Amino acid sequence: MYRKWVGAALLSGLALAVTSGALPAQQRQPSPAQPPALETDPNLDAADQLSPSQIRQPMPAAVAEPTGGGRKRTAPHDTDAIAEPIRSGKASRSGAPREVICSGVFGPDSSHVKLAMAFQTKNVEFTQVDGGSGTKVMASVLFGKDAARRLEVWWSKPASRSDTHLIVINGQSNWSAPGAVRLGLTLPDLERLNGRPFTVAGFDASNVATLSNWNGGELATLPGGCKVGISLRPAQTASASALRALPADRAFPSTDAALRAVNPTVSEILVAY
Repeated sequence: MYRKWVGAALLSGLALAVTSGALPAQQRQPSPAQPPALETDPNLDAADQLSPSQIRQPMPAAVAEPTGGGRKRTAPHDTDAIAEPIRSGKASRSGAPREVICSGVFGPDSSHVKLAMAFQTKNVEFTQVDGGSGTKVMASVLFGKDAARRLEVWWSKPASRSDTHLIVINGQSNWSAPGAVRLGLTLPDLERLNGRPFTVAGFDASNVATLSNWNGGELATLPGGCKVGISLRPAQTASASALRALPADRAFPSTDAALRAVNPTVSEILVAY
């Protein structure tokens, strides 16, 4: 299952809600009766070619609106830190800004092989990642041993490791999402990027709030057709009573005084197609 990432209202075209922030498991696609043709490259290490056991990997839950945090990850309705110079095709130095854009190796038709060719085989690993609610899913992880450069790419077709399903930015990653969204941004920061206030679903039992709607702002429609969702965590100084006044079953404008008082910042970013 995916963490709750996208609220109900981010995209009218998406069936899942950001307020729940979940990538519905019912949207999981069954594995094909016959394994799809594998995309291989003679220049890649053997570890980057697909084995029969990997072909049998189950399909991850469908992505809902991106919300992030500790909630089920779902495909974003309207929503995605620092960017790799993908346009030039060159990898930046460790610690330098990197950017996810909705095309090229991060486009909807990408694959593990394309990532390995762009970032070098040694820097891309197909491995288990946190799927939320104690589950694990298989994904391609870029720079898995470097917290600042780490990035997860989930596939719609995990058997062939192809067709981008979800891109996850979390932890200490310095990647930025489309629209210059990055970890650590505050509500005022996000309003400036969006060009207007937006709506947030309140804090759950894990003290994670999620994007509900970009309200038609700049981040609601991004080049390339992807959607960006966020999760937010309150400042460590926020009191339990203040968080209880902002429950997950209610939506709050980003201008809400009580919401601003707990000073939430972006803790996870999900980019979905």
